[in-house]
Amino acid sequence: MTLISRAAGFAAAMLLSFSALAAAGGPVQHAGTDLGDTASLQRGAQLYMNYCSACHSLKYLRYSRMAEDLGLTEDEVMENLNFTGAKFGEQILTAMPAEGAAEWFGTVPPDLSLTSRVRGGDWIFSYLKSFHIDESRPLGWNNTVFPNASMPNVLWELQGIQQPVYGGKDEATGEPLIERLEISTPGSMNPVQFDQAVRDITAFLEYAGEPIALKRQAIGVWVMLFLAFFTFLAWLLKKEYWKDVH
Repeated sequence: MTLISRAAGFAAAMLLSFSALAAAGGPVQHAGTDLGDTASLQRGAQLYMNYCSACHSLKYLRYSRMAEDLGLTEDEVMENLNFTGAKFGEQILTAMPAEGAAEWFGTVPPDLSLTSRVRGGDWIFSYLKSFHIDESRPLGWNNTVFPNASMPNVLWELQGIQQPVYGGKDEATGEPLIERLEISTPGSMNPVQFDQAVRDITAFLEYAGEPIALKRQAIGVWVMLFLAFFTFLAWLLKKEYWKDVH
């Protein structure tokens, strides 16, 4: 077996494994994020800071870096996106004490800096859309993508309240299976608006997981132009060397 065949086999196995895990936790939808959409990233930052940052930190990202990358001024960031009193050059940390978080939620909410690199944007997008009422859970919420999640649905006011619709039973456990989720109480956004809001948060988390990605895309254009110019020069040089060879 060649090295290429082995690599292809390994990639196929990894893809099948990922698909199986995704299916086991519920359907994963395509997020459709665009890191080149600065307005989406700005909206995502605003939504994240208002709804997520009270519990989840982004310890590998600084306010100053976020401002530079997203085209925001220091005043805009400090007045609208900084709720902990941190300095402009400091990391984005939560003000929630770890001891209190463990007591209230049963665990310390994780830092989300690298979540997009571990889970992927599609998983984040689907997870944020998949909360539903479940009175058996301590906080009254559950999630079809990540069953028995410890966090509540912090976006319920925007999305509304979802109820599970059951269909069939799990052959192994006999437990009813959730067929779909339906909005029982509308939120302040319609489904299209909410999808866009979740897409914006997902895009922001993808950016936070790899801030250099924005600059890498911009630099990539110049790299391709340089390679094209260098190739042209190499062709001219080769033509000059071989002009007397018959």
